[in-house]
Amino acid sequence: MKILKYLVLIFICIISSVKADLKIGIISEFQKGGKLIFIRHAYAPGGGDPENFKINDCSTQRNLNNDGKLQSQKIGSFFKKNKISSIKVYSSEWCRCKETALIAFKRFETKNFLNSFYSEQFAKNKKKQIIDFRKFLNNWDENENLVFVTHYVVISELLNYAPSSGEIVISDKDLKVIDSLEIEY
Repeated sequence: MKILKYLVLIFICIISSVKADLKIGIISEFQKGGKLIFIRHAYAPGGGDPENFKINDCSTQRNLNNDGKLQSQKIGSFFKKNKISSIKVYSSEWCRCKETALIAFKRFETKNFLNSFYSEQFAKNKKKQIIDFRKFLNNWDENENLVFVTHYVVISELLNYAPSSGEIVISDKDLKVIDSLEIEY
């Protein structure tokens, strides 16, 4: 019985050190610069957008709740604590993305190619948005990190990766996923 407890303890130590190594790895990638950092907006209960959705009226949209606001603060704290600088932040025009960017980074610029195309109302924009995103990357100064606060559908389309709310996904210019980090709320 003592041997089993000892083996379980060793296993837990190994798993803990692997998680710590992964966190160190993603931080060093950020600190090198020249990375694309995709963040799915923080937690906003529900799915999709209401039928009465209006892009300039947050009261018609699915928005962050208190958990999502706290998660946004944790995202910002992660970047500050780990001295991840040399970043430009871009956000979808959706209120839940703008609020995530504002709370986490204070300053951001909106780009419509980061908007959701999940609902039928916006699905027709998908192809143009992907083309516009790729054009935008062609003008990127690869010495800096770019942060994109966007939606599940955009990240999954560009990176073939399914992010959780508030998850940080790092890629290279070729949109190859390097690593990811979930920020809990």
